[in-house]
Amino acid sequence: MVQLTCNNLTLGYDGKTAVAGLNFSINSGDYLCIVGENGSGKSTLMKALLHLHSPLEGSINMENGPQPGGIGYLPQQTAVQMDFPASVWEIVLSGCLNRCGLRPFYNRKEKQLANENMEKMGISHLSGRCYRELSGGQQQRVLLARALCAAGKMLLLDEPVSGLDPKVTAEMYERIRKLNEEGITIIMISHDIGAAVKYASHILHIGNPHFFGTRDEYLGSDTGKAFSSRDGGRKP
Repeated sequence: MVQLTCNNLTLGYDGKTAVAGLNFSINSGDYLCIVGENGSGKSTLMKALLHLHSPLEGSINMENGPQPGGIGYLPQQTAVQMDFPASVWEIVLSGCLNRCGLRPFYNRKEKQLANENMEKMGISHLSGRCYRELSGGQQQRVLLARALCAAGKMLLLDEPVSGLDPKVTAEMYERIRKLNEEGITIIMISHDIGAAVKYASHILHIGNPHFFGTRDEYLGSDTGKAFSSRDGGRKP
């Protein structure tokens, strides 16, 4: 089932085009990696998918429209976020905020969901800890649990392993892979082409020209071959 479609999408700021002519569609359960040069418009596209940025032209169509509990988002970590003075429990539970509607409190179902996602990410024992006291890998697992509380069917991940050491990076990729196997659609921005071609079912390469297709199609394309070789020639 088609979950998201972008038609002739043009994005930019103040009337200036950042990326133009994007056409792709995502089915339920896909794992899409968005790759491309720095400044190519990857993060701008992510903001548009989150309805935080309006297209200059074209359209973004989602199954049943944007729904509370439909999309979870894991942003890039910033220094301010890493020093956030809240408990792990408070941060994870805040992912349920859109589910509350006008209700000024979390109900039992939302608290149960937060507990389940903390357990899934292996951070239940950190519940009472202050977020800023955690390691980078632990913080990312907290934010992923929070995103899962918001997500019903789709996760948007912006460089989820940025700044992590190789061991923790591998563990994070495995957690994301398992979530995808459980039926959650993954859309991930990555500078790691090796991980993209190892885990993704589809690749969107934003560049000149754009490319959208399966992982195998990307590896066989001129765009994929050129970009992979510049990234060190890593193979899946």
